[in-house]
Amino acid sequence: MTSPLITPAALAELVRQGEVAVLDVRWRLGGPPGLESYREGHIEGAVYCDLDTDLAAPPGAGGRHPLPGAAAFQSAMRRLGVSAGRPVVVYDDAAATVAARAWWTLRYFGHQDVRVLDGGLPAWLAAGFPVTKEAPAPAEGDFTARPGGMPVLSADEAGELAGRGVLLDARAGERYRGEVEPVDPVAGHVPGAVSAPTTGNVTPDGRFLAPDDLRSRFAALGVGDGVETGAYCGSGVTAAHEVLALEVAGLPAALYVGSWSDWVTDPDRPIATG
Repeated sequence: MTSPLITPAALAELVRQGEVAVLDVRWRLGGPPGLESYREGHIEGAVYCDLDTDLAAPPGAGGRHPLPGAAAFQSAMRRLGVSAGRPVVVYDDAAATVAARAWWTLRYFGHQDVRVLDGGLPAWLAAGFPVTKEAPAPAEGDFTARPGGMPVLSADEAGELAGRGVLLDARAGERYRGEVEPVDPVAGHVPGAVSAPTTGNVTPDGRFLAPDDLRSRFAALGVGDGVETGAYCGSGVTAAHEVLALEVAGLPAALYVGSWSDWVTDPDRPIATG
C-alpha cells in the first residue's frame, strides 16, 4: 500500500521538479481566516484552498460542512490547478486535521494521487525549508469530479453501523460524553459509538504515529481487519483525519460527512451521553 503521507523532503523534491499541485488548507474554527496565514508565508507554489467554500457545500440540512456537489468541487479544484494526472499534496498547520478533509474529498471525487504533508507546515519549517509570500497563478486544471471514490455513511447508516460494527467518534472526549458542546445545539454522541479522539493518532509534534502503532490503537477500540468501520465528528472534518489515520494503518473506513451537526437536526434521532 502506498502511504497517503509525504515527508517534507519528498515534497520539496516534487516542488523543485514542478510536478505537483500543492494546496494550503489552513483553517481555524472561529477564525482567523486561513487566508491571512497563507499570505504571511506558504510553501512555494502552494495555492490557498478554503475549507468552507472549496471543500464543503453551504451549511444546512446536511450539517455544517456538507459534501460539495461534483460540479462545484470540480470547478474549485480546476481553479486551484488540480489535474487528474498530476499528484496533489495538501497541508495545514494543525496536525493535518483540516488537510485530511481535502485529501478525503479529492479521493472521494476520484483523484488517485493525493497525499498529506506529515506534520504540516511546522514539519516543513523544522526541516529547514523556506516559505514565500508570493502567490502563484496556477494554470487551469483538468480534474473531473466523479463521486464515489471513498465510502460514506448517511445518518441512518451511521446509527446502524454503531450496532453491528465500529463507529468512531473523532471529537474530544468531553464532547463525546456530552459534558460540553461548543458548536452544536445538542451535546452527546451517537448511541453505540466509540470515543476515539483523533488527537490520539499523532505525536506531540503533529506527525502521524507509525502504521503498527495506529493499528494497535485501533485494535484497542475494536477495529481490525474485516471489521466494518466508520467515523464521524462535529461536521466531517476531523473525522476525515480519523479515516486518514485508519488508511495509514491499512484499515478502510467510511465517513459520515454530516456527522454530529447533521445527526442533531432530527429530534427523533437518539442521543447518548456519558
